[in-house]
Amino acid sequence: MSPLRQHMIAALPLSGKSERTPASYVRAVRRLAQFSHTSPDRISAQELQHSFLHRQNVDGLVPASMRICSSGIRFFSQPVRTRDWHTRALLRAQTTHRLPAVLRVEEVRRLLASATPLHTQVSCTTVSSLGLRLQDALALQGSDLDGPRLQGPGHRGQGAKDRYVPLPHDTLALLRTAWTTHRHPPWRFPATGRDQLPSPTATSPMRRRSVQGAFRPAKHRAGLTQTGGAIHPLRHAYAPHLLAAGVPPRLIQRSLGHTPLATTLVS
Repeated sequence: MSPLRQHMIAALPLSGKSERTPASYVRAVRRLAQFSHTSPDRISAQELQHSFLHRQNVDGLVPASMRICSSGIRFFSQPVRTRDWHTRALLRAQTTHRLPAVLRVEEVRRLLASATPLHTQVSCTTVSSLGLRLQDALALQGSDLDGPRLQGPGHRGQGAKDRYVPLPHDTLALLRTAWTTHRHPPWRFPATGRDQLPSPTATSPMRRRSVQGAFRPAKHRAGLTQTGGAIHPLRHAYAPHLLAAGVPPRLIQRSLGHTPLATTLVS
């Protein structure tokens, strides 16, 4: 690893970015260097422009990926290497406003029933019934769950605010059942071993991609095609289902960890 990349990786945690952002930013700068066949601190403004247009027009990056690309390059050029890249001021990715696909209650039930093996079904149920992001669900520990009060954690929402969310009794029972299959001391979803079963001696939670990989065939078995391949629509369904059940929007906003209420209403 080059000293330049080490410098960028060391600087990223100080910026308060989320856990997945550093890897995305470093990847954007690495691909910039690969396109120009030179170190990124030697790239000219014209080469930067050509690279950005190539990612957009040839690689076909969607607007969300283009925003990550431009943000990574912007971060590199300011605090990591001060460059006179006038092109930076022009780097703007198109912003799209698409409503998320919302699964109906019966579709969520059908999908969860189709999820296998057990740890995939339980992790997806946890995302759905607590409105969590997948990474937060997989990081659950036994100490996070308050069984008597039926509360679970909703770590690191907007502004990195920790919070508690209602924990359905059925989800708590399912979490306890899944734990008996591995009995890992802290983790509720420990990393899997070679047999694809949760390991009682794992040193980390399950990886997101292992759950995502098992989720895609479950979606097809359930006959659902409008949600793409990711689990996140289960979180998107959380707010509309609670609203339909008569739960006040402010309570849902607090559970999801949204700062503006408008974000909750779009969900």
